[in-house]
Amino acid sequence: MLEKKIIIVTGAAGLIGRSLVKTFLNYGAIVVATDIDKYALDQLKNNKSYKNHKSSLYFCNLDITNKDSISSVIQTVKDKYGVIDAIINNAYPKNKAFGKKLEDVTYCNFTENLALNIGGYFLVAQQFCIFFKKQGHGVILNMASIYGVITPRFDVYKGTTMTMPVEYSAIKSAIINLTKYFAQYYKKSGVRINALSPGGVLDGQSNTFLKRYNDKCSSKGMLNPKDISEAAAFLISENSSYIQGQNLVIDDGYSL
Repeated sequence: MLEKKIIIVTGAAGLIGRSLVKTFLNYGAIVVATDIDKYALDQLKNNKSYKNHKSSLYFCNLDITNKDSISSVIQTVKDKYGVIDAIINNAYPKNKAFGKKLEDVTYCNFTENLALNIGGYFLVAQQFCIFFKKQGHGVILNMASIYGVITPRFDVYKGTTMTMPVEYSAIKSAIINLTKYFAQYYKKSGVRINALSPGGVLDGQSNTFLKRYNDKCSSKGMLNPKDISEAAAFLISENSSYIQGQNLVIDDGYSL
């Protein structure tokens, strides 16, 4: 499905990022794995699950909030492969105060987290759209969330240490509309841009939370990272050539 496509993944060292990299490689892509965390990126390089794909995997350090860093990756990948087919906007920059209770969130921390995340997604989309337009084609996929579509369901977090950060809802809803803006702006340029909104992903959550969450779903409940990366592979492939400016929700019915 992605044979010989040159695909960049931001936030590649994270839970979903690692799955995106592996899935794209399995579909025959050449993957450029990027992350701001150099240590995590080094660990990814040494991951044995990628040992059969060494010739199809390249690593770059990337800060999505820095224009020079983005430009450097674009130039490096273009020089190495001659073309870039797609980028997955998957990184999630945030400050140390991210995730506090609503009453404890300060104005400065709220605006900084929005600037880091929405600003980073904007900057990546802006710079890659400029490049893709000159190139004549390219695909951008922004990672959003069901909590950019529906209001938080706070009841599933009762009795746990977890919560749904106010910054998260604001960021993910903004990413969905940012996607539509860019898709409309670049509609006739050969550039295609969509968003993917996953439900919750299994990552060691408590049984209390899992039961409450899964009760609101259809059959599976919490997703595996692979459920998301398979959907992402479809959205950047030629199988979805006429999907433009859309937000695909994959959540086993949680948002219904």
